[in-house]
Amino acid sequence: MKPAAVRCFLLGERAVVLEAPPPATLACQRRIWWLADTLRAQGEFIDIVPGMNNLTVVLAPARHDGAAVLDQLMALWQQAGSVVLPQRRVDIPVHYGGEHGPDLAAVAAHCGLSEQEVIARHSAARYTVFFLGFQPGFAYLGGLPATLATPRRAEPRLVVPAGSVGIGGEQTGIYPAASPGGWQLIGHTSLQLFDPQREPPSLLLPGDRVRFVPQEPTHA
Repeated sequence: MKPAAVRCFLLGERAVVLEAPPPATLACQRRIWWLADTLRAQGEFIDIVPGMNNLTVVLAPARHDGAAVLDQLMALWQQAGSVVLPQRRVDIPVHYGGEHGPDLAAVAAHCGLSEQEVIARHSAARYTVFFLGFQPGFAYLGGLPATLATPRRAEPRLVVPAGSVGIGGEQTGIYPAASPGGWQLIGHTSLQLFDPQREPPSLLLPGDRVRFVPQEPTHA
C-alpha cells in the first residue's frame, strides 16, 4: 500500500489548507515552518497559520484565486526545505497524581502500567513545541511516548484548572487558562503559561524543547 499523500483543499472561500499525512514528526513540522516562512515573506496573504502536520493560508478573495494558491502550495511543498527554530530548553515542574492529576489512575489502567511508571515515562521524554493553538499559550507538543497514548475522556470536564497537565490521544499538553476540556489530567504545574504583560506573552514557543520535572510529593 502506498503511503498517504499530502493533500490541499479549499476551506470555504477564504482559506486553503495543506495537510500532511500522520504521524506528526519533527521533520514534517520543520517543513511546515519553512513553508510558513516562505509564504509570509511574500506578504500577499491575510494570515499564515501553521498547525500540526498542516498549514492554513487565509486569502483575500478579491486578490487571490483559491485554485491557483492550491497549486502554489503543492509546488512549494515539493521543494520545501527545513527550518530549525531557536530551541530553548524549558523545564516544567509538575505535581503528578492525587488532586493534581485526577486521571492518572485511569491513564495507568489504560496503558497497563503503574502510576509511577506513567510518571517516569512522561517525565523522561523530551518534547518539542510544534505550534500554539486552542488557547493563547497552549503548546501542542510532539514526543509523547506511544505507550502513554490514551483516549480523551468520554465526558469532558466543564472546567479544567489552569496549569493542568494532560494527555489527549497521542498528545500531551498544559492548559494555560481554566476552560472546558476532555484531556486526561495527570498533573499540575504552578508556572504561568500565558501572561499578556510578558514579552513574549507565551512561556512556550514553537521549536522549544520541553521537559516535565516531577515535584515531591508525587501520589501513586
